[in-house]
Amino acid sequence: MLLENKTALITGAARGIGKQIALAFAKEGCNIAFTDLELNEQVEATRAEIAALGVNVRAYASNAADFEAAHAVVDDVIKDFGQLDILVNNAGITRDTLLMRMTEEQWDLVINVNLKSAFNFTHAVTPIMMKQRSGSIISLSSVVGLNGNAGQANYAASKAGIIALTKSVAKELGSRGVRANAIAPGFIMTDMTKALPEDTLKQFVSMIPMRRGGEPEEVAKVALFLASDLASYVSGQVIQVNGAMA
Repeated sequence: MLLENKTALITGAARGIGKQIALAFAKEGCNIAFTDLELNEQVEATRAEIAALGVNVRAYASNAADFEAAHAVVDDVIKDFGQLDILVNNAGITRDTLLMRMTEEQWDLVINVNLKSAFNFTHAVTPIMMKQRSGSIISLSSVVGLNGNAGQANYAASKAGIIALTKSVAKELGSRGVRANAIAPGFIMTDMTKALPEDTLKQFVSMIPMRRGGEPEEVAKVALFLASDLASYVSGQVIQVNGAMA
């Protein structure tokens, strides 16, 4: 198994891409700690699905945008699991609108949840991974973080920030055996995208050379590679998962 006896912390993993990453890791023997804003039926259902794969799993209620709360979760993970080998910064939201209509609140909320959360958790795990001289930090960016997108200035800025943060962390921690990489998904068929009107969905798909949206599981496979020793000399990279969309 690729991740046997490892422990991963995945933020915002009750659903979507984060959940699929957790399941992919668990199938390879990884113990899973994951967060969501609050503990509810969906979180419990995800926890049970992961537990059925035979690994240890715990869910934590946490606002990823809160610096102290992020550190508290990492402390709890160390107490509960005894180790932490992989961090996946997945928590994210959208508040899409044209820049001229965007409120300060919409800007700040997206930047805090998407970008500051990655700083918060990376900051919290850094001394742990430096001390053990190993670790993999994976952060979810986006195709719009590379190319921008009308109506998503806040989201695009947060995802571009993820890329710069990742490259900086890779340079700072590389000498201690810690790797940092980003994944930039394109149009992925999550609950959010599946809820789009059919005409809009067709328009997006028509722009993709592979003529389909990606599946969360396809992003999870890239995360699995980056988390494992198969990627032992891969760091500071941005891997696009977009069907040649960009």
